Amino acid sequence: MALEQLIIATARIAGSLPVLRWAFFGALLAIVVDFSDLFMMNLIDFGEVWDYQTFDKWIDQVYMLTFLWVAVRQWDGPGRTVAVLLFAFRAIGFVAFEFTGDRWVLFLFPNVFEFWFVAIAAQRHWWPDYQFTAKRILVWLLICTVLKLTQEYILHVWQVLDNYTAVGVVTAWWEFLVGLF
Repeated sequence: MALEQLIIATARIAGSLPVLRWAFFGALLAIVVDFSDLFMMNLIDFGEVWDYQTFDKWIDQVYMLTFLWVAVRQWDGPGRTVAVLLFAFRAIGFVAFEFTGDRWVLFLFPNVFEFWFVAIAAQRHWWPDYQFTAKRILVWLLICTVLKLTQEYILHVWQVLDNYTAVGVVTAWWEFLVGLF
C-alpha cells in the first residue's frame, strides 16, 4: 500500500468512528470524509492510489460496519431490521463487485443502507416518538432508494467525476459563482 493510500485509509477510518458516539452527526461526518478522499488524491502525492474503486469499496466497509454496529446495538424495531437487510444487500453487491470489477454492479446493489441509516439516526435524534408503519417504511425506503440510485448512477454509470479532479470541480464552481456577481 502506497503512503497516499495509507493516509487516505487512516482519514477514512478516523472519520468513521464518531458515529459510535453520535449516530446522526457522526454519519454525516463519515459520509463527508468518504468523499474527501477525492480531494486528498488531488492534493497529496505520496504514491499512486491503485485501483481506486476497489480501494474505496474496501474502506467503505469500515464506516458501513460502524453504522451497522450502531443499528444493531442501539436500535430496535423496523429501523434496525431494515438496516440489517440493507447492509446484507449491499454486502452482496460488494462481493459481486469484487468478483466482476464492473461498476454497474454498484448501481444494481445501491448502498441504500447508508441513506437509511442517516434517516433513522435523524428520526431517533429529533423525532423519537415517530412511529414506523408499513406504509411509512415503504415511503422512506423509496425516498432513500431514489436518492441513492441517482448518486450511484452519477458516480458509477455516468462516471461524472472520473473526468475531473475534485479540486478542478470546486474551482470551476467557484469561478461560475463569482462570475454571477
